[in-house]
Amino acid sequence: MNGRSSVGAGIPDPLQPTKLLFHLRRLGPRARIGLCHLPLTVVLTFAMIAATVASPILLERELVVAGLAGHGMLILAAWLVPWERLPHGAPLLIPVCDLVVIGLLHNGASDILRGLAALAVFPVIWLSVSGMFPWAAAIISFVGPLAIMAASVPLLSGATGTQLTSMFLLPLMLLAVSLAIRSVAGNVAVQQRQLERQDRELRELLNSSIERERLLGTVLDTVDVGIVAVDAQGKTILSNEWLRQLTRRTAAQATAEEGLVLLGQDREAVLPVDKHPIRRAVNGEEFGDYVVWTGTGNEQRALGTAARSMRGRDGGFGGAVIAFSDVTGLYEAVSAKDELIANVSHDLRAPLTSIFGNLELVLDQLDIDAEATLGSMGQYLRYSHHSAERLLELVSDLLLSASAATTIHPRKTDLAGLVQSCVGAVRPQAQAAKVSIVTDFPSPLWAHADPARIAQVVDNLISNAIKYSPDGGEVRVTATSNGREAILEVRDSGLGISPHDVSRVFDKFFRSNEVRDAAIPGTGLGLSIAKAIVDRHGGSIQCTSTPGEGTSMNVTLPVEPALA
Repeated sequence: MNGRSSVGAGIPDPLQPTKLLFHLRRLGPRARIGLCHLPLTVVLTFAMIAATVASPILLERELVVAGLAGHGMLILAAWLVPWERLPHGAPLLIPVCDLVVIGLLHNGASDILRGLAALAVFPVIWLSVSGMFPWAAAIISFVGPLAIMAASVPLLSGATGTQLTSMFLLPLMLLAVSLAIRSVAGNVAVQQRQLERQDRELRELLNSSIERERLLGTVLDTVDVGIVAVDAQGKTILSNEWLRQLTRRTAAQATAEEGLVLLGQDREAVLPVDKHPIRRAVNGEEFGDYVVWTGTGNEQRALGTAARSMRGRDGGFGGAVIAFSDVTGLYEAVSAKDELIANVSHDLRAPLTSIFGNLELVLDQLDIDAEATLGSMGQYLRYSHHSAERLLELVSDLLLSASAATTIHPRKTDLAGLVQSCVGAVRPQAQAAKVSIVTDFPSPLWAHADPARIAQVVDNLISNAIKYSPDGGEVRVTATSNGREAILEVRDSGLGISPHDVSRVFDKFFRSNEVRDAAIPGTGLGLSIAKAIVDRHGGSIQCTSTPGEGTSMNVTLPVEPALA
């Protein structure tokens, strides 16, 4: 106990080093004082019983009777006095009175029962462990045993050196015991205060952590987005209710590894494990707007996924957070838009074809003399013919853009032969622009692709490379395979694209500032069509460019069909 306690003060409490002392703290003041007094009572009782049996005359001595009576009164006082109502430190009267009782017994029975003075160790321990009045406790621990021993030494008649040594030996030993106990108790008290402070801090942190976790769980379960966090090994750390419901809906098809079945762009084949958003994130990839599908029939939903990596304490990969959002409505809106464009473009194509054809017939029938006679009318006809040609080209691109992502029939295709055919078809255009075409690819080079659609992609990429190299230069077409994917690269040494525009080159109708400044004609649909075709194949297309140095387009296509 420390001096700050006002209830049960003076009761030994060596700061809970054992379960016994821990339970002792939980008792009432009187019970605690009685139990603290119990060891001396037990030892003294056995000693007196043994001494009385050996020498019955012991109980006839006045000092012995007075000592036993005093000890009995102290036992009753320990259990009956309302110590909690008394002043601070009042219980220490019990061990002080114990020293008086031990002195009476020692001086009354020392010739029959030697060593009774050693019982002073019990009240000394009590005084020292209480932690109160440390200097007074140390003095009493020395003076009390000294008084007990001095009473049996003939100081006035001349005590011998041995007697004086014996008189001081026990008091000095008990003083040392008192100081040692006080030192240990002080150190333990400091440690306990530190532990209590740390315990409070840990409890506060735990409560704060629980509160933050509850808040985080509420927030995550409120948003209409699926969120899952995984560690570096792919084990789920956290997920919200949105994702758990999605997982339960696909439980019948769930794999042991991912627990969530997703479909590829064809909306039929199960997404390969290495293409699964969670697996890609565990492999360290970061991505956004990666669209996958789930469900069947009318219940099929489009999911936009994004992943960001987490860093561990060592700065290495520590896991990832993956978000899933339902973008079915957006896809339906895009599909409706594409359908509208397709319908309008189809309806426009027929009259435009007729106008373009009739203008061609008129211009073909005009001879030089007739054109000279018509004067400016002939020039107007040629302007109209040119405008009709551009409008027909735009309508054709719109139709192609609307249908590019719906009519794919992939099969085993020799990509090398297909690319070689496309290069041959555009050589006249390259020669007219004074652009050289260099090819480098093995033959055969197999890919799982629709040859007609991929030919459109290759033709578009090479034509763009030639068109955007107005001052001549070189277009390099290379292809290779890593066993899983066929990789095609078309690189030019033309205008190049600014970093800001590179991310938008696949947007419909987008044309960079460099192209517009160079007055190069185009609709801005070619690359968006190429991306739609490549995505439909389960591949990817990327653009890298440096202004003034050229542009590189990289296309990857699967070598084998995706396993269902």
